[in-house]
Formats: sequence, C-alpha cells, structure tokens
Amino acid sequence: MANSAVSTESLGGTKSVAYTGKKLRVAMVGCGGIADAHVKMFAGIPEVEIVAGVDINPEQLKVMKEKYGMTRLYTDWRAMLKEVKPDAVDVCTPNGVHAAAAVDASQAGCHVITEKPMAMTPAECSRMIAAAKKARKVLAIGFQYRYHPVTQMIKRFREEGQFGNIMFVKCQALRRRGIPNWGVFGQKELQGGGPMIDIGVHVIEMAHYAMGRPRPVAATGNTWTYMGNKKSDVVSMWPGWDWKKYTVEDLAIGHIRFENGAVLQIEASFCGHIEKDVWNFSMVGDKGGCNWDPAAIYTDKAGTMVNMTPAWLPQGDFSSLFTTKLRNFVDGCLKGTPLEAPGEDGLAVQKMLDGVYRSAAAGREVKID
Repeated sequence: MANSAVSTESLGGTKSVAYTGKKLRVAMVGCGGIADAHVKMFAGIPEVEIVAGVDINPEQLKVMKEKYGMTRLYTDWRAMLKEVKPDAVDVCTPNGVHAAAAVDASQAGCHVITEKPMAMTPAECSRMIAAAKKARKVLAIGFQYRYHPVTQMIKRFREEGQFGNIMFVKCQALRRRGIPNWGVFGQKELQGGGPMIDIGVHVIEMAHYAMGRPRPVAATGNTWTYMGNKKSDVVSMWPGWDWKKYTVEDLAIGHIRFENGAVLQIEASFCGHIEKDVWNFSMVGDKGGCNWDPAAIYTDKAGTMVNMTPAWLPQGDFSSLFTTKLRNFVDGCLKGTPLEAPGEDGLAVQKMLDGVYRSAAAGREVKID
C-alpha cells in the first residue's frame, strides 16, 4: 500500500493528477446492489485496485467477473482475507452482515468502509469502532449526502455563526410509493427496519453533520405498517415487491433530543398518501435558518428579513457524491486525511435510529446512552 497519493479531490471539486505510486488493494464484500456503483466509482480513482469480490450468491460473482474482470472470487470473506490479504475492504452486504464483515476485516489488518447504515445496533457499531482502533486502521461509513454541495454550504454557514444556536431541525425522507422490489429491504431481520433505517438515515446523517454533530440523549418514535404487507395493484415506480415477506414499517416518525438542547424531527416513508416525494432538511437557529431543497438561507440583515440563495454550487449528482466519499476514504487510508464520515458518526446516527425504533416498540420516550 502506498504511503502517499498524488491525485486529490476537494469537497468542492476535482483535481486529477497522474498517479505513479503503489495502489490501495481493495476487496468487495457483497457484490450485489450498490456494490456495482462502488466498483464503477473506484475505477475512476487511479490509486485503487479492486483485487477480490465476495458474495454468497454465485450469480453476483459471475457478474463481477464478466462485467469488471474480477478473477479472485469467494463466497466466504474469511477465506478471502486470509488468501488475498487486501489493504482495504468495502462492505456492501445487507445491513445485518455489516458488523461481522467489518470486524473480521479490521482484525485482518484492513481499512474498512461500509455502506449505510453502519450496522443493525449501536452495540455492533461500537464493536466495529473498537476493532478498527485496535488494528490502527481506518473505518469509514458510506454517508454520501454530507458531501453534497448544499450540505457543505450549510455547514460553512453554521461554522461562521450565521445560525447562532440551532434549536430545531426537521428531516424528511418521504416516498409516496417507493417500496424497493429487489434485495431484502422488506425483511426486518436482515435490514433492521424499513424507511427509517434505509432512507431516513441519509437525511439524518447530513443534517446531524451540518448542525455540528451534537450528542443525542433521548428519542421518541412511532411506526406504522399498512401497505407494504398487502398485495397492491396500484401503478408505481417499483411494483411487485414481496409483500408476503414484508416485515418492516411503511412510515416512521421520530423526535430526537440532543445534549445541547436542540431537537431533530425525522419523517421517513416508503409509501404514504402525500403529494410527492420529499428529500429535505431545514434548520432553525436564534440568528438564522436554512433549507436544503431548495437551498436557501434565512436571516436578518440591515433591519430586513432576507432570504439568500446560492448563485452557483458544484454539481451534487449520484456519481459525484459516491466518487467524493470513496475518495475521502482512499485519502484517509493512503495519506491519513481526516475522514468526513468516521465510525463515531455512524454510531451517533445508529443511536438515533435505534432510539426511534425502541421508542416505537415501548410506546414512550427512551434514553440514548
């Protein structure tokens, strides 16, 4: 593994320079679904070499071989770690496997990046962090929306004191009808939950990051299942989900209290009778506020209430966000660059998700330790 890299990418843009050093040897654990995007984006980072793929499904391994030329393919990551000895592991399995794969990889001396959410429970997250620290290796979480240009803009305004003390944050990850009809997204035992842990996690992570990562101390939550576990003939973008195996919520509402007095509200749905899909967060502080989509800053200037909008921001599409998050991970491995999404952030977000679910099950507010 190289001690330095030449290519660099900032959060606001990309700078490409020819790379001549030894590459970071990365193994993929989980080769279905989102792994395809990871492999594609890694191909654009010259410091990276994909050296192996692991999946329990032989068909997924066949795709990796035919599409990307992978030759070292395994159904057991432990065998792969022993034989290939990669520098880093990218975990793209279902949520329920994140912790075991990440801990084993760290113990084998590998840096680790894992897809969101970090794991199934805060306890699993803590074990992952401990294993990485003991091995003195990098542990990053795939929270790409904190790299979005609008999130970064809001973070800069907050750091400059433009919002003052942030009191209230509202997060929304709402689909009118968007139950995934692939993978295991409807199976609680493998995913940990439905829209709250699958898409709510994205908006929570970027909002929590932008507001300065305060420590969560309590949660209240409610969940409802009313559509996903029934057969439907309604025309939608992803019809024909496996409703017979659907054991997660359709709608989840959460309320998080933080140590600094701030409150975060999260609304997440796979299917809800709403006007349209919503992907947004807004913040209210005692000096100003903001909105993510459309991007705007609200404050008082010269005795006047003003709404400010950016004249230009870099593109924040799927490809650029994935490339930037993977670049940050690679730079963390090769150069010791600080991670924008370290394991500790994944643990904080997991505590919030866990708190909402525990509260919904208990029917009362629960403490977050």
